[in-house]
Amino acid sequence: MTPIQYDYHPDHLQNSVPNKFKPEQLKTEEMIINLGPQHPSMHGVLRLEVITDGEIVVDVVPHIGYLHRCFEKHAESLPYNQVIPFVDRMDYMAAMNSEHAYAMGVEKMLGISDRIPKRVEYIRVLVAELNRIASHFVAIGTYGIDIGAFTPFLWMMRDREHILRLLEWICGARMLYNYIWIGGLYYDLPVGFEEKCQELIDYLAPKLIELQKLLVENKIFIQRTANIGVLPLPLAINAGITGPMLRGAGLRFDLRRVDNYSVYPELDFDIPIGKGEMGKVGDCWDRNWVRLCECHESIKIIRQCLKQLLTDHKRDRDFDPQALVPKKIRPKAQDFYIRAENPKGELGFFFRADGKTDVPFRCKARACSFVNLSVLPKIVKGSMLADLIAIVGSLDLVMGEVDR
Repeated sequence: MTPIQYDYHPDHLQNSVPNKFKPEQLKTEEMIINLGPQHPSMHGVLRLEVITDGEIVVDVVPHIGYLHRCFEKHAESLPYNQVIPFVDRMDYMAAMNSEHAYAMGVEKMLGISDRIPKRVEYIRVLVAELNRIASHFVAIGTYGIDIGAFTPFLWMMRDREHILRLLEWICGARMLYNYIWIGGLYYDLPVGFEEKCQELIDYLAPKLIELQKLLVENKIFIQRTANIGVLPLPLAINAGITGPMLRGAGLRFDLRRVDNYSVYPELDFDIPIGKGEMGKVGDCWDRNWVRLCECHESIKIIRQCLKQLLTDHKRDRDFDPQALVPKKIRPKAQDFYIRAENPKGELGFFFRADGKTDVPFRCKARACSFVNLSVLPKIVKGSMLADLIAIVGSLDLVMGEVDR
């Protein structure tokens, strides 16, 4: 049997993933280092092409595309209601929040957003805030490992598991929920859920104080994160940065207050910002401090939602969370954009409906992790190579959303 002959050239592999930097461009003592895509300190399959002068970072270029989700093309081939499981798989750390944003967008296109029952809205906010805490726990816990602290990661994973068990009790899924439907919910809360949720947040509140003392206010942690990866506020605004990164840079901007969607206008909570208490405003410490403070605020929101669900909007045997779920979703011909405050920033969906079918003609996701990653080359130049890992960890990236 004649062996197959392959026309192979060594440059083929190099050209398949093009590098920005070429060896002939390097100055004396400079070298190119590839970090990732499979690297213990990369938060997902992210590859960084780094030029270093000794231990100093001269320049860095992020390379993405190792975790293609094809979300937008999937969405353009399915009815609106069948897209929700794909929404879950973008930011899989905060699927409830992503579902909430998507469902609100389609409901406003259909003109039914004002008719959603209050109980449904409070349940949506309740599960979204539980998922926000779980997402921040992953961000803070894994960041501790990046810095060299292992115990906080175990604590965070333990407490996050309590939240995931509650969410699994609601819908049967541990991380990818398909719970918030267009027009309502998959199912009402299980009997006894409110009491178990109350027990959980009573347990979590003191644990957050322990975490603050053990990790965030730890002297070594402060030395590794203060004055590192400083994001100036003008740069953050010009780059479209949102979420804890923008608030860590000192701007009190939160879509739950700016856009006042769902029942957030009826709830009392604060918007924490970075103040440069341990270093400069907008450094790595400030970003993690904001995430920790947001966990406290989410607990306040959950308490208020539970109170409403147990008093003014209590359980009713005749309550049907699917009463407004449309059998056929066919919005009028229009272009529409909806945004919501996810744990990592502004998640937006752009829809183009042709008015003829129940499949979106165009669906575009504005992923917060993708935008937040864009500022990395600006804030790492001149830092130490070891600090590069600390800066990347402070961005709280989920590559499923970046490579959507």
